[in-house]
Amino acid sequence: RIYVVGMGPGQENMMTQEAMQVLEASDVIIGYTVYLKLLGERFGCKELLSTPMRQERERCQMCFEKAREGKKVALICSGDAGIYGMASLMLEIGITAASSGAAVLGAPLNHDFCVISLSDLLTPWERIKKRLIAAAEGDFAMAIYNPSSHKRADYLERACRILMEHGVEPERACGYVENIGRDDTHAVTLTMAELVHTPVNMFTTVFIGNSQTKIIDGKLVTPRGYHI
Repeated sequence: RIYVVGMGPGQENMMTQEAMQVLEASDVIIGYTVYLKLLGERFGCKELLSTPMRQERERCQMCFEKAREGKKVALICSGDAGIYGMASLMLEIGITAASSGAAVLGAPLNHDFCVISLSDLLTPWERIKKRLIAAAEGDFAMAIYNPSSHKRADYLERACRILMEHGVEPERACGYVENIGRDDTHAVTLTMAELVHTPVNMFTTVFIGNSQTKIIDGKLVTPRGYHI
């Protein structure tokens, strides 16, 4: 089993409880040398493996080698593993599951991205439209908040059509997650052509990939550009 763990700034009190539990349960911790040092002495009894900067792919391969030996492995990175982190590289190389947040879908926000709310209670729709157009023209991956409500049942459809009018192709990889972090979490990957006709509720977060995003074994992955 391999875990991809975001350390945040690195201090224990800044990590999530889940991250600490995973590190405690792991037999091997793998990461960039500086990140291992940030962990301090607490995990000194673990098998600690590192590679220098720019050897991210080798780090991931080490994880697979140790996992094949039957060990629990934690691959650490600073910040959030799914935002400019290691999650997409691990998924591209072959891991088929991820842990939390946007990673319910895989690693859709692992390159430049923006967050746009479709709620026009405080932001005029014309301004939301401008932001959607800018995101499409800038080829950003997108996380769409407040995609629908009883009074705004067609807002996601409207947003999708605006994006397609400004360069987002119908086959663009997308996804959505209902009830993130709850017992009834439900995640779906699909294309933009399918998303435009998909009804969602107010407890849904929608993810729209950039032009390089793909669906790998049912996971939504935005590559960072590593040569695989």
